[in-house]
Amino acid sequence: MNPLPIKAAVRVIRAGGLIACPTEAVYGLGCDPRNEQAVQKLLTLKRRPMHKGLILIAADFAQLAPFLQPLSSADFAQLAATWPGPHTWLIPARTDTPRWLRGRHDTLAVRVTAHLLAAALCRACGHPLVSTSANFSRRPPARTALAVRRQLGRQIDYLLPGPTGGAAKPTEIRDLRSGQRVRA
Repeated sequence: MNPLPIKAAVRVIRAGGLIACPTEAVYGLGCDPRNEQAVQKLLTLKRRPMHKGLILIAADFAQLAPFLQPLSSADFAQLAATWPGPHTWLIPARTDTPRWLRGRHDTLAVRVTAHLLAAALCRACGHPLVSTSANFSRRPPARTALAVRRQLGRQIDYLLPGPTGGAAKPTEIRDLRSGQRVRA
């Protein structure tokens, strides 16, 4: 894995920019979750309302912990059985987790990614990233760098090229409290 494109992506993220990078199934549009202006830029670009909330991806659970309520050992074991992997979980958020991340919910959607490039990017940043499909709302998600360019063009600040993980559809989302599948 070439570290130069990752370093360039990190510089853009730290400067408040938007990046696109491959994930398990599709290209994700990402930014620093603690930078409200960057998140607002992402939401505006996607034409996505803030009340829906966003997904954070991370290299490991420790990167997500500052955003989440403490977990029981049973809950942590349930998560650990699916991570790293294409499983996104809705987990109770800390009360100080920004509304621009969780929307109108008391939970936050999070995933420890199994995609090597996305995980390397999170490690290089030292924190999780917002990750939402790199497309306009109600349009098909981009599965290639070319599809990202065609749909989002110069509206993103950096495109980290690479193959997606090959999953046929976006990650499953489950609610940790109820165990219910929110998205198949």
